[in-house]
Amino acid sequence: MSSSVLASMAIPLSSGAKDKPTQKSSSFKLSKGQTILFQGDSITDGGRNKKEQLANLQNSSGKGYAWMAASSLLVQNPSLNLSIYNRGISGNKVHQLAARWDQDCLSLKPDLVSILIGVNDIWHGLNGRYDGTVNTYEKDYEQLLLRTQTALPKTQIVICEPFVLKCGAVNDKWFPEFDQYRAVARKMTEKHGAIFVPFQSMFDEAIKFAKPSHWAGDGVHPSAHGAALMASFWAQCVLS
Repeated sequence: MSSSVLASMAIPLSSGAKDKPTQKSSSFKLSKGQTILFQGDSITDGGRNKKEQLANLQNSSGKGYAWMAASSLLVQNPSLNLSIYNRGISGNKVHQLAARWDQDCLSLKPDLVSILIGVNDIWHGLNGRYDGTVNTYEKDYEQLLLRTQTALPKTQIVICEPFVLKCGAVNDKWFPEFDQYRAVARKMTEKHGAIFVPFQSMFDEAIKFAKPSHWAGDGVHPSAHGAALMASFWAQCVLS
């Protein structure tokens, strides 16, 4: 996609960012020596090498939006000596984040933790691999956030809106249930003073410029185009 088309998307995507709910912190202020953590499922995982759990390495951070956002932060702020980790794991639901939270979040003591979770909580239910409901998602998410804020009261939480595009594996059976998962993520943002990244709103604008499969071939996992758009939008919502 040409730079001129991407530039033309800036106005609607910016207006989408204004849809953020009231927050304890409207943006995150970068400062020297901070630790930033990306958490979630395969969308965050991005095919990372889990044997190399070091900060700031591409192999450790995958090839998705998390690495693209991290690399931009590192290049633009070399003097800050940021430590940026990716601990997304493919297939995870909220309860699986919770099972590894001590090691993969709390022990890292991040100054900011960005969470994108939810698509597997509904998808695995639709394909018969999970019996959780949207109420399960909300309960599990609530407990995870309370646990985080108790252990790390100064950590800024970012909640990314789960999203899908109507192509590939995504069909009408996902709706209106999927919108309830999105609503829970927004509710958790408001309740816990998090920063919200409305990825679904972003992709709803993006499909005006290119078909859904351009951004995510199976409707769930972003293409390189989709991941790049996510990385830019994440920075716009979190840091500005």
